[in-house]
Amino acid sequence: MKLIQGFKSERFVPQTSNHAQLELFAPVEAPTELPQQEEISYTRNKKKHPGRHALPENLPVREEIIEPAQDTSGMDKIGEEVTETLEYTPASLVKRRVIRPKYKKKETSQIIIGELPERPLDKCIAEASLLAYIIMRKYVEHMPFYRQIQGFTRDFGWNPAASTLSDWMRECAILLEPLYNVLKQKILESGYIQVDESPIKVLDKDKKASAHQGYQWVYHDPVHKLVLFNYNKGRGQNGPKQLLSDYQGILQCDGYFVYDNIGAQPGIVLAGCLVHARRKFFDAKDSDPIRAEQALKWFKEIYTIERDIKENTQDFDLRKQQRNQRIKPILQRIRNWIEENSLEVLPKSAIGKAMTYFIRQYPKLENALIDGRIELDNNKIENSIRPMALSRKNFLFCGSHRAAQHAAIFLSFFGSCKLHGVNPRVWLEETLSNIKDYKINDLEELLPGYQNES
Repeated sequence: MKLIQGFKSERFVPQTSNHAQLELFAPVEAPTELPQQEEISYTRNKKKHPGRHALPENLPVREEIIEPAQDTSGMDKIGEEVTETLEYTPASLVKRRVIRPKYKKKETSQIIIGELPERPLDKCIAEASLLAYIIMRKYVEHMPFYRQIQGFTRDFGWNPAASTLSDWMRECAILLEPLYNVLKQKILESGYIQVDESPIKVLDKDKKASAHQGYQWVYHDPVHKLVLFNYNKGRGQNGPKQLLSDYQGILQCDGYFVYDNIGAQPGIVLAGCLVHARRKFFDAKDSDPIRAEQALKWFKEIYTIERDIKENTQDFDLRKQQRNQRIKPILQRIRNWIEENSLEVLPKSAIGKAMTYFIRQYPKLENALIDGRIELDNNKIENSIRPMALSRKNFLFCGSHRAAQHAAIFLSFFGSCKLHGVNPRVWLEETLSNIKDYKINDLEELLPGYQNES
């Protein structure tokens, strides 16, 4: 999990000398006299223990009344003791049997029968609830199909084929594709996007002995809390350049040269990521601790100020003003310090690379201060990518390029659900049940968090 200054593994604690702590190989002098002892007493306020966390009120309750073993005839009830514990009820599969009586008109011999309720997938035995459960477990709980099938077989005696679950998932992705396009359009209209990319293995018929290295490009709208995964076969600029061809606004990114090429388009302003710049100095701690720790102290000061600004104001204009007054001078101090010290380090050393990266990214880092909506780093988008990385460890690859784009659809919606605190299984079940009833112009109402914003 990222801390506000980076990964836990990148945590920086300034080294301070402790004269009271003995050194390992330093000579130890015997004390000349025994220390004097004194008795100290004090009083303090004892904090009341908050107790056990209350159980959620929405849980179903099974009450059990236990009467005393003694005869209580003629006694008055003066109260009761209530003890609440938790039980687990295993999930269940239920066969939904729809019975439609058929009638025949005597006069015309016409057959009359009730209309079959519409399902997300025609001629499919899986209802929306089961489809949502299977897909959610794959992309949120990182459970591949073969392990889900093992659970169905063990608990319910139902043994579906993996190809069947794969077909269901593909058809659901096709059903959700118009909503995915609405999500894409809404993010592109936001005016501020964070972007990053992550590799994914894909089976390709043209590569018999190995998997193809594809990439999921991730676009995040921090203001509306929406995320978009978009699959491309490579890491080149064609995919993102095509998607962002009509985009106008701020694009926050790292130092990958593809983003610089995209930023050359009229109407796009590139903002940098402070965490990527900080990470370079963290990596230089072992080889040049004095310079690296000096830089890390400044980064820590920046994030301390940023946290204070965010805690005290939600107004974007005021946030921009505070950042330019308090953070921009520190960035300029780091730049000046690098310019003074850069000639004293080897360009290819870790600290030299960190300094070079910071100077090259400095215009973009300053651009992060031109709008109060902009975050100082891309940490949030990296958090959105993390579920895909966990899934990658469980099912290793996608079966085709088309399957990789279908995965992007579900990762987009589930990532947006997470940002809005929406239950992804409930959202997907309701969306699969209702999407056919919506006109294309009203599909935005189905996006995660739409009700919260409206």
